[in-house]
Amino acid sequence: MRGLFIAPGLQSPRLVQFEFPIRVYYEDTDTGGIVFYANYLKFFERARTEWLRSGRAAGRNAGRNAGRNAGSDRDAVRVPGISQQQVADELGLIFVVRSTAVDYKRPARLDDVIRVVSRVERLGRVGIDFYQEALIDSSANGNGVLLAAGRIKVGCVTRDGLRPMPIPESVRLIFAPVEASAA
Repeated sequence: MRGLFIAPGLQSPRLVQFEFPIRVYYEDTDTGGIVFYANYLKFFERARTEWLRSGRAAGRNAGRNAGRNAGSDRDAVRVPGISQQQVADELGLIFVVRSTAVDYKRPARLDDVIRVVSRVERLGRVGIDFYQEALIDSSANGNGVLLAAGRIKVGCVTRDGLRPMPIPESVRLIFAPVEASAA
């Protein structure tokens, strides 16, 4: 098996996820006043980028507002983030999307605040497979209503030659699951 696969509902290791709120602006909508379908890919990209930038919080309650890591253990060590620009400039690497698949369930509209929830499905040597959901909070039950769900496969390559390269350990730690022994 290549990489680390995180199956849904798996208790050990513990899944790490990241939540990021995004407000829908006029520029995000089509003439019908709903979010243009391709913009969900932009929303997913923003959430992945902000996850990388923010790193992994140290405790379960760290970062409860904009951009938060959920599922981290209370005793987990904070992993500092890094920007895409730093990865390119300092490491000579970039992340490229190699595959996307998105299912659209319900529309979002102008001024809605959606929540993008990102999880790692597989953390490989040179690639990461993400599962991301765009949700809008429902006042009736407090749970999110699913707007769109996507699977995005990202690869790590050299900036200049676009050759596949191993994901640096400092980046892997941001996305890696929390080991059950740390619980």
